[in-house]
Amino acid sequence: MRFGFHISIAGGFSKVIDRAKKRGCETLQLFSRNPRGWSYNPLNEKDVETFRSSITSSDLHPIFLHMPYLPNMASPEPGYHARSIDSMATELERAEQLKAQYVIIHIGHRMESPEDKAIDTVSQGINEALARATNSVVVLLENTAGQGSEIGSTFEQIAAIMERIKDQRRIGVCLDTAHSFEAGYDLSNQDGIERTLESFDRLVGLKRLYLLHLNDSKTVLGSRRDRHWHIGRGRIGLEGFRHLINHASLKHLPGIMETPRKDTVEDLRNMRVIRNLVQQV
Repeated sequence: MRFGFHISIAGGFSKVIDRAKKRGCETLQLFSRNPRGWSYNPLNEKDVETFRSSITSSDLHPIFLHMPYLPNMASPEPGYHARSIDSMATELERAEQLKAQYVIIHIGHRMESPEDKAIDTVSQGINEALARATNSVVVLLENTAGQGSEIGSTFEQIAAIMERIKDQRRIGVCLDTAHSFEAGYDLSNQDGIERTLESFDRLVGLKRLYLLHLNDSKTVLGSRRDRHWHIGRGRIGLEGFRHLINHASLKHLPGIMETPRKDTVEDLRNMRVIRNLVQQV
């Protein structure tokens, strides 16, 4: 498994690769803009070219772009939904510019909308965004903890969205371990992991899984409260992560950590812990 972190773009994309290397990354995830706002500037060509050259000369791959937080593809409000589609189409275009192969999206909140209607809304929005950004970038649906009115906490919901996507070549899944655990999928032991993966394969298909978000959970199994924690220090624990990263169906995947940080120290510790769990063949 290739390990990495979500890396800050503060100061420009040209600083990302050095930050990733400092943390021992083999893969990385980043935002292309302010994740907490709607407005953005066009990408700076010189900054982007430096980033792309650095990627080419490094062994960092694959590259994942994460959507900002404000878009809500499940929104029943037409104006908000349209704005979310615009944001996603833009992100797909920026991903191509940055040589990122994937864009990760939070599926969204259904608000007062019924589940079936929300699933249709999400899939319709994704179809429109993909039609507008005609490149090869793949959209990854990130499963949710099921907090509030979140859609996408069950594999059944994810499968229902995916089967409505017209271009099946450009849709996949990012499985977040903390969100899975908080939604009720027990990843703290081998039996629970086997049951979870069997369910995922039956409903979605393991071949559609492109990325693991490796996050421990600060909250208990089935809490539906999204609280990431450091690897091995949460409710999933070291044994859960040992089985996950060495599982025959998962160990070929990249694993991105989104664990809490104040500075580089926490990232270095989490990288050391996760690598120490890798079983040598």
